[in-house]
Amino acid sequence: MGCDPGNRIGLPCFARVGRPKMEASKTSPGSPSIAVLRVGARITPEFIFARTLSFGLATLNWKRLILCVMVSTLGADMVLGAVAPRKKMPIERMHPEALESTRKRVAELQRLRKTLAPLPGLFDYRGIFHAHAEDSAHTGGTRVEMLGDAKKAKVDVIFLSDHYRPHRDFISQSWRGDHEGVLFIPGSETRGFLVHPTNSVMTSMDLPVPEFVKRVGQGEGLIFLSHMEDRPDHSMDGLTGMEIYNRHYDAQRDLATLVNLALRLTDPKEAVDLAALLDRYPDEMLAAQVQYSEDYLEKWDREGLERRVVGVAANDCHHNQVFLVKKVDDQSVRVGTIVDKESDMRLVSATIRPGVREMVAGKPNGAVLARLDFDPYAKSFANVSTHIVAAKLDEPTIRAAVRAGRAYVSHDWMGDPTGFWFGSSFEDMTLPQMGDEVTFVSAVVLRARFPLPCHVRWMRNGKAIQEKKVELLETLQWTVREPGVYRVEGWLELNGELRPWIYSNPIYFR
Repeated sequence: MGCDPGNRIGLPCFARVGRPKMEASKTSPGSPSIAVLRVGARITPEFIFARTLSFGLATLNWKRLILCVMVSTLGADMVLGAVAPRKKMPIERMHPEALESTRKRVAELQRLRKTLAPLPGLFDYRGIFHAHAEDSAHTGGTRVEMLGDAKKAKVDVIFLSDHYRPHRDFISQSWRGDHEGVLFIPGSETRGFLVHPTNSVMTSMDLPVPEFVKRVGQGEGLIFLSHMEDRPDHSMDGLTGMEIYNRHYDAQRDLATLVNLALRLTDPKEAVDLAALLDRYPDEMLAAQVQYSEDYLEKWDREGLERRVVGVAANDCHHNQVFLVKKVDDQSVRVGTIVDKESDMRLVSATIRPGVREMVAGKPNGAVLARLDFDPYAKSFANVSTHIVAAKLDEPTIRAAVRAGRAYVSHDWMGDPTGFWFGSSFEDMTLPQMGDEVTFVSAVVLRARFPLPCHVRWMRNGKAIQEKKVELLETLQWTVREPGVYRVEGWLELNGELRPWIYSNPIYFR
């Protein structure tokens, strides 16, 4: 889970909170379709953390904080004037009983999984978009480390997204090609895009946006809108597609967990308990923040009415969320991450957090009292990926498959999605398939298959047209009676809650 350079507090970038505002609720399963109280305006992580720890119980505006935490915890299902069934929020999912229940259910699903016949001449490659290593002061991981963890997580292809640094060419001076069985495709996160040109564009970096987009997209170049939350109305003209999920965005929206972690890290017992939970439930802890990103999906669906828009997942991994608590003296500690300078770590005194005295007792100054690694690359890769269905694993073939929309997004930690497909046929690839843009013909039958029993949503133009629980080896069908943009979602039940698992790319009937 990535973190912006401005985050100097040693905790995830969980901001994007502030004054509550009214808006209509979205249509994810379990959410009511009436007005709800949400959190919208920005407050920086530094603001929240500083007032949680440095100002403590005395001066923090607790009425405002409690309101924000209540909204963050109740989320899209705190209905004005009524109580409705709701999704669980991150702080609830991190409860030990919830973590254990989730883990058992994931193990049960793994036992239920069925291997599906491969599509003729095609293979399902696990891919990672928006991946950072050795590219900035706030990135903690290396490419060698990334490669090792990619092999552990059975990742086939990684689209690197180096933070742009002038005078360093992110194409020619990066990894490219096969490295021990993992294909690396170079690129950059720059100017609000993920850019993967086929050759160097260093002389074009300062072009006006339309010209820059056109330059990157030449030939088999790929360019995606990134961090849509910052520019929800940005034009999609010339772009290959957009991120339809971003791990960092989930972290930014989660005030309740920020407050919870800030307090637990500076309490001796809670810090030990938190470390034990992270050790036992690493996937479940990292995934606790994952939400259905309605605003991302709404833009994707809306833009798809006019053009093909390929949806990919932004893993946004940096391996920088390794939290440290270090002793300063017998009365204080510093809290930060492995990428923070000592002076940038947050100073916390025993006056504010009395448990600090117990944590530092008998330890030398400078000692690391706690070290919690939330986002090793292997776990980030399992958290979300983009599966690319292609004939072979080489750069031209993978680029072409992505451009054609032969891809789907999956939270793999919940269950291996390999074998999923959405199209008119599982045998005849000349019929309309995922990613295709075709002329509407009435009575075309669309089919979807899943390797696990799940809750399936058929979507047309961004609205659910059918929801159904699918049993093992059941093939779903939908007869197309009118033009539109059709896609499917698969959801899995974990700990009594439906959670998003698979998002197909659409088939466009014009």
